[in-house]
Amino acid sequence: MDRLIERYRGFVRMKASAYFLAGGESEDLIQEGLIGFYKAVRDYRVDREASFRSFAELCVTRQIITAIKTAARNKHTPLNTYVSFSHTRAGASGDQEMSLAEVLPGDPVVDPITQVISSEELRSLVVCLGDSLSDLESGVLTMYLEGRSYEEIAERLDCTPKTVDNALQRVKRKVLTHLRSREVLDLR
Repeated sequence: MDRLIERYRGFVRMKASAYFLAGGESEDLIQEGLIGFYKAVRDYRVDREASFRSFAELCVTRQIITAIKTAARNKHTPLNTYVSFSHTRAGASGDQEMSLAEVLPGDPVVDPITQVISSEELRSLVVCLGDSLSDLESGVLTMYLEGRSYEEIAERLDCTPKTVDNALQRVKRKVLTHLRSREVLDLR
């Protein structure tokens, strides 16, 4: 294999020089050509009526063209050009640099008091909705929260899309009324 590669290296280099790989170097195409040459050595069959040189030329050329087409597809561009929040430097103040993750505001629900209040508000809302929603409103809300369209909901509940819309409007009013009744006076 080493002798074959050494013998055909110039041939592969010549084939690769006829092509251009955007964002790559000529060595990249030579490597692709050598992969094609390896496949030619692996797959060549003496019982076919083609010479090894012409078979190798075909394999090398196809491998190079495949590499060029693959690079041109930009399939992995989002992965190759992403911006890391944890390693990208957002700005520097003197010798101390901060990452973008350090600059962006954190999760507002880190405070335990806020978490307790939020979970209590959610429990209160669930109880209120359980008590005040009709069966239709409850069914419509459940399916709406599952991401179903008005038409799908109407079909499943054997009603019109307008009935679904009206039920959702009533649910919104009930939620709004509940939230207003739970407001705490802001004494700032």
